[in-house]
Amino acid sequence: MSFSLKIKSNYQHKRLAVKLNAKGEQSVVKGHPWVFSNSIVKINEEAKTGDLAIIFSKNKNKVVGIGLYDEKSPIRIKIIHNAHTKADVNAEFFHDKIEKAFALRTELLATNTNSYRLLFGENDGFPGLIADVYAEVLVVKLYSEIWLPYLDPILKSLQQISMAKTVVMRLSRNLQNSNNHNLKDGAIIYGVLEDEVVQFVEHGIHFSANVIKGHKTGYFLDHRDNRRRVGELSKGKTVLDVFSYAGGFSVHALANGAEEVTSLDISKQALDMARENGKLNDYQGIHKTISGDAFAEMKKMIEKAKRFDVVVIDPPSFAKQQSEIELAKKKYAQLAELGAQLTAKNGLLVLASCSSRILAQSFFDLNQRVLSSHPRLFETILKTKHDIDHPVSFPEGAYLKCGYYKFLE
Repeated sequence: MSFSLKIKSNYQHKRLAVKLNAKGEQSVVKGHPWVFSNSIVKINEEAKTGDLAIIFSKNKNKVVGIGLYDEKSPIRIKIIHNAHTKADVNAEFFHDKIEKAFALRTELLATNTNSYRLLFGENDGFPGLIADVYAEVLVVKLYSEIWLPYLDPILKSLQQISMAKTVVMRLSRNLQNSNNHNLKDGAIIYGVLEDEVVQFVEHGIHFSANVIKGHKTGYFLDHRDNRRRVGELSKGKTVLDVFSYAGGFSVHALANGAEEVTSLDISKQALDMARENGKLNDYQGIHKTISGDAFAEMKKMIEKAKRFDVVVIDPPSFAKQQSEIELAKKKYAQLAELGAQLTAKNGLLVLASCSSRILAQSFFDLNQRVLSSHPRLFETILKTKHDIDHPVSFPEGAYLKCGYYKFLE
């Protein structure tokens, strides 16, 4: 079977010779994948998106990095190779990078799991490109036009290495609105997709993802290990899953013998998915759903003196830009406060953040401060970050953090 779509783009890439200021050059040498426009001191005229940027050291004319040029982004060059070794950027170059990424995931794939992130953007040397596998379906999400000239060999290697029977293309909003290519969001570019809702397994628990219409690529894989752990800690317990989306934490809890699970989310569609995901597994407990604003609904529960043995609060990113950081911290503090009031005697509170602009230490310090202001004794039993298929190779690549807090009374 061959790919049904030949990628057509308005970009014919060429090679650029680039020199950076001292700060920019040092950043590339240290392995950082972003070069901002204000770091560039010399570049070919007529540089276009998708051009191959060869970065030379300021003094010795030695290659220090290779990247892809993006004329529309303040991150003007996205690094794909730090030149500790020589490289020819061709089909073999990308195939080798994808094989190395796959090798990092072998430990996860040795478990009863057939869903994983094969490429995690910059962290695997593919800035602006994500590839997730759900059973036999590979979903590629493109966030940048820099990849258009190189996409054909990359897609073929991804399919070959993952052994996916179907490949789906998803596009960011910017790419959906672009006239520089012939790609369509949700296009099946290899194989056949019999149902846009694809079933997969995560540590023995069954889930589904809508790979055509779902958020991102259809599901959020980064919390997998936290979901497994929460499930194991939920046997015989009552559980509240706040910002539950498709019920990741809820379903693990139910499948592991939770007595009662309440999924809370503002989206009724997400809660429908949570219920359906629950039904893919055998469970005896009760699954309740509440549709509404998380802050308001949690306050209502507190007023009714409702308490849960396990409370999980995993909100969406509150700080998508620098100006939102302080407000985000206030919201995280509010959630920690509300969560503490909803956690039963000897209960477990799990607090998570996926805001990359809120550093892990800052998030954990904030939780510590809020919980310490309560008269109840607690201990921090665990702090976690990304699962194994979300490797972190630079500071901004680390966005996920999760704290487990056990109340001792």
